[in-house]
Amino acid sequence: MGFLSRPFPILLSIFFFFTMAKSASDYTTLVYKGCAKQSISDPSGFYSQSLSSLFGSLVSQSSKSKFFKTNTGTGQTTISGLFQCRGDLTNVDCYNCVSKLPTLMNKLCGNQVAARIQLLGCYMMYEVSGFPQISGMELLFKSCNGKNREGSGFEERRDTALSSLMNGIGSGNGFYTTSYQSVYVLGQCEGDVGNGDCVECVKSAVQKAQVECGSSISGQVYLHKCFISYSFYPNGAPKTSQSDSSPGVDAGKTVAIIMGALAGLGFLVICLMVAKNATKKHDDY
Repeated sequence: MGFLSRPFPILLSIFFFFTMAKSASDYTTLVYKGCAKQSISDPSGFYSQSLSSLFGSLVSQSSKSKFFKTNTGTGQTTISGLFQCRGDLTNVDCYNCVSKLPTLMNKLCGNQVAARIQLLGCYMMYEVSGFPQISGMELLFKSCNGKNREGSGFEERRDTALSSLMNGIGSGNGFYTTSYQSVYVLGQCEGDVGNGDCVECVKSAVQKAQVECGSSISGQVYLHKCFISYSFYPNGAPKTSQSDSSPGVDAGKTVAIIMGALAGLGFLVICLMVAKNATKKHDDY
C-alpha cells in the first residue's frame, strides 16, 4: 500500500480546491443592516426566548423553502419574522445563507424591537408587535458602482434591460432575470406580495435606480417589499434562461468542469504511481 503515500496530497489538494471554490461564493456577503433605535425591555428574558424560538423556526424552514413567515408569542408580546432567499439559490445555499443571519442580527443590531439584515443571497427581518409599519415602496438601501463613459449608449441598453425586467416580473413568480446587450438584470419581490403589487414595486425600484445611479454600470436598489440589481458585462452577459442562467449556476458548472479535470488528473497520477511501483518490484526480482 506504499504507493498511496505520494498521490494522497494531490487528492487532498482537490478537496481543498473544492472547499475553497464553494466558499468563494459571495451570496453571504453583507449588503446592509437595518436596526430599530428602540431596545426591547426584557427583564424576564421572555422576548429573548421568543426571538430565539423565531430564529430557530426560520432557519429550519430555510432548508425546505425560499420564503417563510411566522410569529411567536401572543398579543402585545408577539414577534413576527420572515426570511427570503434569492430565487436562483439552491435549498442548500439558502439554508447556509439564512443560518448566518441570527448571529449577525445579534451582533449588528443587538436586542432591538425590530431588525433586518440583508445579505446578497438572503435576508431576515423581525419586529415586535406594535412596531410602526412602513410602505412597501420605502427605499431601504441603494448602491451604485462605476461610471460608464458618456455617449456609449449604456444607459439606453440598461433601460431596455430594466424594461424587460418590469414586463417579466409579473409572470416570474416574484423572481425574474434577463439581459440585453451585456446588461444583466435581476428582480425579486417578497414572497407574499401579489403579482400586481410586485410589478408596481419593481417599477418603483427601477425608477429609483435610473435617477439615483445615473450612468453607473452596476446598481442595487432595495425597497421594503422588493429589490432589483443590474450589472454590465462588457464581455457578454450570463445566459438568461430561467432554468440555468443565474451567475451562481454558471459558476457551479465551471467548478464542476474543473473538479472533473482535477479528479481525472488525480486518477491518472495514481495509475502512473501504481505502474511505477509494479515496475520497481519487477526490477527488484
